[in-house]
Amino acid sequence: MKIDYTEFYEQLKGSPLAAWVELLPKQIAHGLRHERHGLLPEWEEVLAQLPNLSATSVALQDEVRVEGEVDPKLKSLLKHFHPWRKGPYHIHGEHIDTEWRSDWKWDRVRPHIQPLQDRTILDAGCGNGYHCWRMVGEGAKLVVGIDPSPMFICQFFAMKHFIRNPRAWVLPLGIEDVPRTLSVFDTVFSMGMLYHRKSPLEHIEQLKSFLRPDGELVLETLVIDGPQGYTLVPNGRYAKMRNVWFIPTIETLEYWMHRCGLKNIRTVDVNTTSINEQRTTEWMTFESLPRFLDPTDPARTIEGHPAPKRAIVIATA
Repeated sequence: MKIDYTEFYEQLKGSPLAAWVELLPKQIAHGLRHERHGLLPEWEEVLAQLPNLSATSVALQDEVRVEGEVDPKLKSLLKHFHPWRKGPYHIHGEHIDTEWRSDWKWDRVRPHIQPLQDRTILDAGCGNGYHCWRMVGEGAKLVVGIDPSPMFICQFFAMKHFIRNPRAWVLPLGIEDVPRTLSVFDTVFSMGMLYHRKSPLEHIEQLKSFLRPDGELVLETLVIDGPQGYTLVPNGRYAKMRNVWFIPTIETLEYWMHRCGLKNIRTVDVNTTSINEQRTTEWMTFESLPRFLDPTDPARTIEGHPAPKRAIVIATA
């Protein structure tokens, strides 16, 4: 397996995304230049070493699972892409127990969104593409994930090597690389991204610009309790994260979306993140949520802020 988007470019020709084809190869080459991460050449070598295994079944709807031939070297090869943040994956006998139980988040999202059958979808900040595969499992025609991390791109292509489904792609791009003229996506997801943006309203406006008329935006983010107008702006870190800028109340978030011109805005789920959903595992051995909370008061972060609570808000363009 190698990182190759040739098939993706062919898929876009003649589609509503055709205008992007001319620009994409240069953007992708820039995103995958070796100067961006010192381990990228090593990861590319590992991708080339992945075994070609025969699959007896591939499941993407209720989980991401590939059954079939096994190889004793597979686990050590896949561990080269540590840390695995989003998952889990079950691949030819190997259970990749990721830091996040991303399947739990999907179970909270799925009942509330419009059916994804035959939809063209953008997943912004998608990590290694776990949710992209679940969207394909729901019948999406094409899922375009974007994430600038070369490591996540390599993890995605490692999974693509075994899943072998052409309807999901993850591009090494940031949201600013997606042309705002591409107002063609049926559904746009932004899950776990808003609080990392210095300008949250600009982020919402960007997401809206990618939607076709009446397309659906699915926004999942950290929130905090309080009245409309209140937003936590952490002084320093939040749960040991450096790049957390704004954590709004639900009412504030809904108002931001209203101000950006979205309609039918509704909060469909609010959930306090548990240490069973985000934790250290064999596949992600760094610190995780249990070390980010106050050991004497798990309702607060180590810095004294309210512990992570996440909301899912849905709206239409």
